[in-house]
Amino acid sequence: MTYSVHLLRWGQTEYHAAWERQESVASRVRTGGPEALALVEHPPVYTFGRRIRAEHLLVASDELTKRGAQVVESDRGGDITFHGPGQIVGYPILDLKRRGIGPSEYVRGLEETLIRALDRFGIAAERSPGRPGVWVANSKIAAIGVRVRGGVTTHGFALNVNTDLSWFDAIVPCGLSGAGVTSIAALHGAVSGGGHVSMPMVEDALVDAFEGVFHSELVRSPDRSHTNPLPEGTTIDREVALAHGH
Repeated sequence: MTYSVHLLRWGQTEYHAAWERQESVASRVRTGGPEALALVEHPPVYTFGRRIRAEHLLVASDELTKRGAQVVESDRGGDITFHGPGQIVGYPILDLKRRGIGPSEYVRGLEETLIRALDRFGIAAERSPGRPGVWVANSKIAAIGVRVRGGVTTHGFALNVNTDLSWFDAIVPCGLSGAGVTSIAALHGAVSGGGHVSMPMVEDALVDAFEGVFHSELVRSPDRSHTNPLPEGTTIDREVALAHGH
């Protein structure tokens, strides 16, 4: 069976606004509405998951604010991570009950999507047992943190394309001490002899991989700026049903 999934390109969107849009779409999916995959780029923001440990934030929150980054408590799974320019964040909003899969299989599917997309650029990424996300050697190139409520997913993955990796120096990324972070830009010259890799190129690779892994056909909007505005009065339901990842 092939599932129809709306592709939403939100461009650069503030974290809270994207979170509210996710919740709006998810509420419609829970009542039988169409599934969606939103792709977004956030201004600098550090997000805390449900498993946050205070010592994994290495710089005081007010100092990060002075540097131009938000600090947000999220309802996704996992520890602490960074989102910012040069990073593609994907929010699949899928009905797992409709698809007949569980959360663990879903997370493995996200990892496979990222691995296939990176392969297009000559990057051999892989899973690391016990460490959700996608890795190149001992460096994480993509983080995963999800939430499932009523069988419907929110949050998702973050892939470093040409991210300024120095932002990660303020945290223990995803709570994994001793592990590094990397990006497509940092690796691409070494593995393929160079060449420019743009954000749209990586988005297209992710879309193609997602369609194959999740047996979906993505319905593209007429332009890349489709924002799916919120219905009036939309609020965020912070009840946590399941936390997984990062």
